[in-house]
Amino acid sequence: MKKRVLRYLKHITVTILTLAIAAILFGLYHGASVHYGDHPKQKDLSNEGPYVFYENDSIMSINYVKGNKNEGFYVDKTLHQSSKTTRVTCYFPLDDTTFEFDIKSDFESPKAIYNDGNKILAISDIESGYKTFRDFLINSQVIDTKLNWTFGKGHLVLVGDFVDRGNSVTQVLWFIYKLEQEASKHGGQVHFILGNHELKNMYGDYEAAEHKYIAVSRILGKQQYQLYDKNSFIGKWLSSKNTIERINGHLFVHGGIHPNLAKLSVDINAINNIVRKHYYQGYYPKQEAGIEQFLTATKTGPSWYRGYFKDDLSQDDIELGLKKFDAKAVIVGHTIQTKVKRLFKGKVIAIDVQHPKDYHKNFPSGASEGLLIENNNYYRVLDDGRKKSI
Repeated sequence: MKKRVLRYLKHITVTILTLAIAAILFGLYHGASVHYGDHPKQKDLSNEGPYVFYENDSIMSINYVKGNKNEGFYVDKTLHQSSKTTRVTCYFPLDDTTFEFDIKSDFESPKAIYNDGNKILAISDIESGYKTFRDFLINSQVIDTKLNWTFGKGHLVLVGDFVDRGNSVTQVLWFIYKLEQEASKHGGQVHFILGNHELKNMYGDYEAAEHKYIAVSRILGKQQYQLYDKNSFIGKWLSSKNTIERINGHLFVHGGIHPNLAKLSVDINAINNIVRKHYYQGYYPKQEAGIEQFLTATKTGPSWYRGYFKDDLSQDDIELGLKKFDAKAVIVGHTIQTKVKRLFKGKVIAIDVQHPKDYHKNFPSGASEGLLIENNNYYRVLDDGRKKSI
């Protein structure tokens, strides 16, 4: 009897271990990780900002969170004419650094098609990792240690999901805004292609946002959606961005191109115009399905589509979409990979990897990578700046 019980317990133990290992492997395959080692400064709200809001047509307020939990928080608010350039500072608590930039209200939607032959560096899914993003650009010689642009006339393409799942959203967004100004001084370009998480924040879905931003909005006397609505400077700036661009014959889009998109009577500019009109409208299926619903749906829209990795697509399906937009290849983020890689005979390039976080660690740990396109050659760019041909 005793042997039978022990044998039974042994079988149960082996079965549980087998299922546990299978679950872990399944999770790792789909990008799951274990979060540990939180840094105490992730909850440091003092000097958080700036948060900029339009008070009326001519005046904007620049707001910083000040104080601490023990003594209480307050808002340092100053008013400025929105028609004038204003110099501001953004603080990063983790390494006690700051960067400065000018706020200008005269931005407009960027072009969506570029043909100049200049090199391209693309990276995606930073997910609020300011330090990771900054250090990657330094090591890749896009900027120097003083955050000055050193990439000449090159294109830096940010393929969506630079917000959520971290405590440096404000720093990342203002850093991108600063990079745009730095690049323009040297004839370079920064392309911020919106991903599904930028869209989520714009229409009020904060499921993946850190609790820090609930606290920030309360201190500012705002609802969380107001941090990125059309009355905020950042929201107005985000709403000017594209969701798809073609740069030197390469399509850049966060999710991907659904094969049926090739059958629709829309070009790149039309797609951007249609999707931009819906930035503040969360998707929900309606009976009167049409082009607008297809382009904004969470399974078929260019910021959401995962078919390159989830659907049974043929090479012809890929080629159809590329032919539609006169492109050599499509570069996407959104679906996590072990490394930057080329798929479908090099026609799809996936660049979403597990980037390190600013304020905590993950297991398994990841290292940043990006994609460099130069002289019709493709390279993985590693976090230390080394290049590997792919």
